[in-house]
Amino acid sequence: MRFEIVTLFPELFDVLNAGLLGKAQGAGTIDVQAVTPREFTTDRHRTVDDSPYGGGSGMVLMPGPIADTLDHLDENRGGMPTHRVLLTPQGTRFSQADARRFSELPSLTLVCGRYEGFDERIRGLVDEEVSLGDFVLLGGEAAALAVIEATARLLPGVLGNDESASEESHADGLLEYPQYTRPEEFRGDKVPQVLRSGNHAAIARWRRKESLRRTMERRPELLEKAELTMEDTALLAEIREEQ
Repeated sequence: MRFEIVTLFPELFDVLNAGLLGKAQGAGTIDVQAVTPREFTTDRHRTVDDSPYGGGSGMVLMPGPIADTLDHLDENRGGMPTHRVLLTPQGTRFSQADARRFSELPSLTLVCGRYEGFDERIRGLVDEEVSLGDFVLLGGEAAALAVIEATARLLPGVLGNDESASEESHADGLLEYPQYTRPEEFRGDKVPQVLRSGNHAAIARWRRKESLRRTMERRPELLEKAELTMEDTALLAEIREEQ
């Protein structure tokens, strides 16, 4: 899968050369291209922003350099389609479902903002707008890194163990069950007996129940959207009775 990033600071994405994503690039599973609009300016100061019409504080990114950057990426892609995403606090909140949807694309183009924001006409150059949440960052780069990592880790071979992605938080709409490893006892806190029993059916039931319990306690709104089975409903009744 190809990830394209339109950013004023391509060097911020050097972190993608480390860890599993670095290995994925080395193996050709993902291809990351970070390009700055400054390369497509015509003045000696490589200007990409200007003061807003109507007055106001801050500077606004001009549409020309970003449009030219997107055109350049289209040419380099050689006909491969892409999906353009604008990273902005005004976008819809990014979710695991979005990461799954993006992971099925051949190419994803992420446009990062800076300063006071985008010229409104830039919005007409993208397919959708995405936000990490109800807060404002210095720029879209941190959000782009989050989107890339959440998406790339769903691609076959990136995690090493593909089952990991299907068992974690939000994979099925619920939070993940508690995990334990050695030692068996740590500062008086023991690993639950069921996990040491070797009874795979009992372990699976315990994990599902604890996943439901954690979701109910921490993110109850997720239960309203999750596809629950009759067994899940029975487990939730057990949890409420225990409480």
